[in-house]
Amino acid sequence: MGTPHFHKLPNQNHWVQAIHTAVKGRARYKVNGLYHSEALKRYLESRLLEEEIILRFSANSYTGNVLVIFHPDNSLNTIGLLIQDILLDYRQKSSKSLPSTAVTKENTAFVGGNNRNISDSAVLSQISMQRQLNQTGSQLIPVLGAVGALVCATGLLYAYNLDEAILLLIQRLHTPLRDRIMLSITFMGDPVVMLLSSLGLAISPLFYNRRRQAAILGIAGVGATLLNCLMKLLFGRARPALWKHIIKVGQHSFPSGHAMVSIVIYGFTSYLLAKQFPEWRFWIYGLTILLIAAIGFSRLYLGVHWLTDVTAGYGAGLVWLIACILSLEATRNPRAIPCE
Repeated sequence: MGTPHFHKLPNQNHWVQAIHTAVKGRARYKVNGLYHSEALKRYLESRLLEEEIILRFSANSYTGNVLVIFHPDNSLNTIGLLIQDILLDYRQKSSKSLPSTAVTKENTAFVGGNNRNISDSAVLSQISMQRQLNQTGSQLIPVLGAVGALVCATGLLYAYNLDEAILLLIQRLHTPLRDRIMLSITFMGDPVVMLLSSLGLAISPLFYNRRRQAAILGIAGVGATLLNCLMKLLFGRARPALWKHIIKVGQHSFPSGHAMVSIVIYGFTSYLLAKQFPEWRFWIYGLTILLIAAIGFSRLYLGVHWLTDVTAGYGAGLVWLIACILSLEATRNPRAIPCE
C-alpha cells in the first residue's frame, strides 16, 4: 500500500479532504467539524447507510476521519462529494433547528472543527425524528396495501366458500414424486424447526457484535410462534379432512403456522442479508418470496390447511415482521468497520 496523502476535492470549501490509498474502492476522508461531534457522526452514518454505493463505513469523532469502502466503479471524488453534500444538508437543518445564538456556535464548530457543539443532541434528535417519520410513512404504504389485499382475499374466499373447491383442484396434482418434494418444502417451514434455527442463528458467530439484530431475530421467531398458537386457540378451526393426510398435524387450522412463522423468520433474515449485500438485494428478496410461497402451497397440497388459513397466516406474519423491522431500524447500529 502506498503512502497516504491528502487530496483536495473540487468545491469542498475545506470541509472534506480525501486521503488516498492504493486499494481501489477504499478511502479515508478527513471531515472538518466531525472532531468531538457525536451528533454529526451519527448523522453521517445514518445517511451513508442509505446509499447503495457504500458497502461499509465508519466515522470516528476522535480523529475526524471517515473510512469508506465503496463500489469500485465509483471514484474517490464521487464519494467525497457525497459526504460533502451530507455535511451541507446537516448544516442547513441545524441552522433551521437552532436559535440565532446557537447557529453561530454551530457554524463555528462546523467550520473550525475544534469546538464541541453543546446543542448537537437536540439538533440530531429533531433531524432523526423527522427522517424516521418520513421513512416509516413510506414503508407502511406498501405494507398496508399487502396486508389489506390478504385480508380481502381471505374474506372473499370464506364468503364464497371456495376453500374446499381449491383443495380438491390441487389434489389432482398429486404424484408420489411431488409428495416427497412437498414434504421436504413443508419441513423447511415447520414452526418448531424454524424457531430453533432462528435462535441458533441468533447466538452464532455470524451475529458477533450484532447483538441487537440477534435479539430482535430471536424475538421475531418466538413472538410469531406464540402469536400463532394463541390465534389457533382463539379461532379453533378444524383442519380439512378431504383425504387422508400423509403427515401428522395438530387439531387447529387457522391461521397457518407454517405461513405465519416462515414469512417472519425468512423475511427478517432476508432483510438483514439485503442490508449487508445490497448488490444482491433483488435475488435475496426474490428467492425469499419464492420459498415462502412454496411453503404455503405445500400446506395446501398436503391437504392440512385451507387457503384462508394460509392467506391469514401471511397477513398476520407480515404485520409482525414489519413491527420487528421497524423496531430494529429505530435502534439500528450502522455497518461498522475499524476506523484507521
